[in-house]
Amino acid sequence: MTMKIRKSLLAAMALCLAAVSAKAVDYSKYYEGLPVKINQVREFSVPEYSVKISDFGGVDDGVTLNTKAFENAIAHLSSKGGGHLIVPEGIWYTGPIVFDHNIDLHLDRGALILFSDNLADYPVIKSDWEGLSTYRAMSPLMARGKKNISITGEGTINGNGQAWRPVKKMKMTDGQWKSLIKSGVVNDKGDIWFPNENAMKVYYDKETQEKVHSGDPKALEEAHDFLRPVLVSFIGCSNVLLQGVTFENSPAWNVHPLLCENLIVDNVNIRNPWYAQNGDGIDIESCTNVLLVNSSFDVGDDAICMKSGKDKDGRDRGVPSSNVLIDGCTVYHGHGGFVIGSEMSGGCKDVVAKNCVFIGTDVGLRFKSTRGRGGVVENIYVDNIKMTDIPGEALIFDMYYGIKPGAPVPPVTEETPSFRNIFIKDVTCRSAGRAALFNGLPEMPMKNVVLEDCRFRANHGFTLNHVDGLTMKNVTVDVPGEKIIYGEGVKDVKIND
Repeated sequence: MTMKIRKSLLAAMALCLAAVSAKAVDYSKYYEGLPVKINQVREFSVPEYSVKISDFGGVDDGVTLNTKAFENAIAHLSSKGGGHLIVPEGIWYTGPIVFDHNIDLHLDRGALILFSDNLADYPVIKSDWEGLSTYRAMSPLMARGKKNISITGEGTINGNGQAWRPVKKMKMTDGQWKSLIKSGVVNDKGDIWFPNENAMKVYYDKETQEKVHSGDPKALEEAHDFLRPVLVSFIGCSNVLLQGVTFENSPAWNVHPLLCENLIVDNVNIRNPWYAQNGDGIDIESCTNVLLVNSSFDVGDDAICMKSGKDKDGRDRGVPSSNVLIDGCTVYHGHGGFVIGSEMSGGCKDVVAKNCVFIGTDVGLRFKSTRGRGGVVENIYVDNIKMTDIPGEALIFDMYYGIKPGAPVPPVTEETPSFRNIFIKDVTCRSAGRAALFNGLPEMPMKNVVLEDCRFRANHGFTLNHVDGLTMKNVTVDVPGEKIIYGEGVKDVKIND
């Protein structure tokens, strides 16, 4: 056998092996013994046909822009009915990557997809942001209405988010701040840095922001650099797999599946700088049949977050996040470990979060909403959560998110949020600022919350405001000099053992 033929065979064998990009996992085991029926996600596959990005002119020098190479590779795969796009070891610098049906983007170990820091590479498009239908710069990784798509492997995807994000001085050391302000611009107060003058101008220009929301062409042009995209935007997709990859340094939220069905997130690593403005980990919004397992988060805002739209936009959409199972995840820094809200106007139901560890999150379990949202959050089951070094609350229900208590009590309408039937079992918090805060609305108290077999060690105990139906069974609260602080509007509290 000649050396040339041998090399060709070896290359072909390597490509066939690479084509098996998703690790075979028996996902049915995660659904055993759940306290509520959660629809199991359906596994899927893409055609075994594979190509490498280098086959389409891709260059891994970290400098050459590979946007066209990715576009041509995906178009070629689509013409064949789909397949695997292999990204080998190297630094692949590129603009946005747009998925088609039946596409697996597979990153080999040592592969880094580094998205362009030239903001002009991301045109403004119709999209969604913080629960509202609006306009944003195009996301680095995009899919809309696609089936059978995946991002797999052992590589890293970096969104070059520092080219977009503002930074607050209070979140940095003096040395970090002095280094940062050598570039970009700083506001008049000297407490917020911006990457450029345009982004700062629109940040303070509420009129232009309103015009952006209505699609005014001039405002869209002026506001481009302010309209930070999420790193991964999958909208209205079905059969989605994210497996093994690291997603990091996003301009805003990191991974944002919206209106997706049958989503698996397995063994991913999601990171943002801890000072990253709006640097959420994953925001699962109005999605159905979701499995998130064995993943880690170290981010600048909420880590694992459930959403379903904001205010009237969310209520009109009317699609709750439902049938969601979260298992075996670890959260380091984040505003909240597991979070529901505050944009939950379409509702959230039938969710199980279990076997997770929170280390140093600002708060642990975080449920938040506010007047004007509407929506019903119900049938939420939390089990076996371990926490330590939580500076805020281990458990918080805050229905006054963004508003101050004491405002006049309005009547109950479709704009009144409702949280009910929430079951929390086997939570251990070694250290927190406060064990729990229940801050319900007087017109709509939280209803039927059950805590069982929980242990809290904190500086302060429980603060309860406007709760109708709270059961605590075998709950230990270890605080210096106090136990539980009852606030006001508390009814039907049962404490056993």
